[in-house]
Amino acid sequence: MPLDDPHTTGIRYLIRDNADYFTQAFDAVFTAIGARVRPILPGVPRMNTIAERWVGSCRREATGRILITGERHLRLVVDEHADHHTEHRPHQSLGQRCPNDVGLPEPPAAAPPRIIRRDRLGGLIHKYSQVA
Repeated sequence: MPLDDPHTTGIRYLIRDNADYFTQAFDAVFTAIGARVRPILPGVPRMNTIAERWVGSCRREATGRILITGERHLRLVVDEHADHHTEHRPHQSLGQRCPNDVGLPEPPAAAPPRIIRRDRLGGLIHKYSQVA
């Protein structure tokens, strides 16, 4: 990507891991366009795994299922997936809520329905039915 590309003007941060192939010259390219280079902390490997998890999810759920026809189409697909991931997709670790709803109060729980249990075969088999 050339440095005068319109897509590089919005880059403010580059978060990268501490691999040996990221040299000072690599960092200098991004510093030249005004981005702050931030390597992940050595004692916090989860920073990298969270990013890799999102990239893998995007590949499996979006880009791996669509024939991408160009850079513009790729950006559209990735942006749409990111929107779905943060605003609509339930996350198991967040109590089946999306990341944008984490700060909101949980909806009030509905009253549990009344269930009647009928034992059969001396309690070996149970038949459950909901009371109307």
